[in-house]
Amino acid sequence: MTCFFLDRFYASDDGLRLYARDYPGPTPDAPIVLCLPGLTRNSKDFSSLAEALAPRCRVICPDLRGRGRSARDADPGRYRPDRYCADMLTLLDHLGVAKASIVGTSLGGLMAMILAATRPERVQAIVLNDVGPELDPSGVARIAGYVGKQHEPCSVDEAVDRIAAINGLAFPDYGRADWLAMVANTCVVENGQVLLDYDPAIAMGMASGSATPNLWPLFDMIGAMPSLAVRGALSDILAPATLAAMVKRRPSLAAIEVPGRGHAPMLDEPLARRAILEFLERCHA
Repeated sequence: MTCFFLDRFYASDDGLRLYARDYPGPTPDAPIVLCLPGLTRNSKDFSSLAEALAPRCRVICPDLRGRGRSARDADPGRYRPDRYCADMLTLLDHLGVAKASIVGTSLGGLMAMILAATRPERVQAIVLNDVGPELDPSGVARIAGYVGKQHEPCSVDEAVDRIAAINGLAFPDYGRADWLAMVANTCVVENGQVLLDYDPAIAMGMASGSATPNLWPLFDMIGAMPSLAVRGALSDILAPATLAAMVKRRPSLAAIEVPGRGHAPMLDEPLARRAILEFLERCHA
């Protein structure tokens, strides 16, 4: 079943036309969840989670600038987390949302930490999906090896092979139907050919170590805000030692590990789904 959503377009403060899916929720005063995607991903990643949350929450799933239905930026230097966070605040203002819980995958989780630390009055709770204040360099190097590359058009079969080659270690149990679904979420079809649905220039933010920031000071600023960390047991981005250090510094942090998943869990796994629903229900009570 496909959950009903509204297409929302809005203008960033520097003039880009940006997009978000808006799943209305059961009532006008339902709690609000903002779902932020990973570096090369988009709003479609959260369709399954939004369907699970929709009976109790309004769910907003944006495409970051340069991805999906949001406009590409003529200045690649603006593809950076602080700019993305400013866009999210503009989106919340556009929709009249004073406060939201945030579910962030990878880059989206870094954004969740930034927003929680710098604009805590706008954030109710955060879920960090396979990301923390320190990134494993091996995983960053792997991502840097493919982001912005392989952007030439290809057939569906070639797209499946490419997506599987990039993500196979993270999803060892996936079959062709799963890879086709991921292609549908991450690509578009133009003139019968498949293209990745993001601006290859977003790769510029991966250069010269800028993709491996030290966010421990920001993490410490989050304080007592309700937080849940989700780690894929096979992750090469969120190391076990980093997750352990996060829990040690913030004993109130809830943490789970999803077996058989690398970077990053899709949040349709039963363990992850149950943990997120229960966590948000407690936070919104």
